[in-house]
Amino acid sequence: QVRLVESGGGLVQPGGSLRLSCAASSGNIFSIKSMAWYRQFPGKERELVARISSGGLIIRYADSVKGRFIISRDNANNTVYLQMNNLEPEDTAVYYCNTANQGVDYWGKGTQVTVSS
Repeated sequence: QVRLVESGGGLVQPGGSLRLSCAASSGNIFSIKSMAWYRQFPGKERELVARISSGGLIIRYADSVKGRFIISRDNANNTVYLQMNNLEPEDTAVYYCNTANQGVDYWGKGTQVTVSS
């Protein structure tokens, strides 16, 4: 069982920054699993924002966030981060942390990010 808890969302003006954090409860598997951030717009499917490999060397971003968002991880503290810069109103969504273990997907409850003036 893996429990993921996101934090760091909120209201920010366009052009601003936020840093999301995701703390994982299962330290035994955290360091050997890839981690990802997804987001979901109202009425839409969740979409991948960024993914980072277990060692942090392989990173993938959605085209819409390349150059603005940075995913990173701290395996010693079982935490993955998403630094979001130059935020746009189109980034407004619920952001979810994700990992998978033995064929099972695990999700946090999500954190709301709202970009508005």
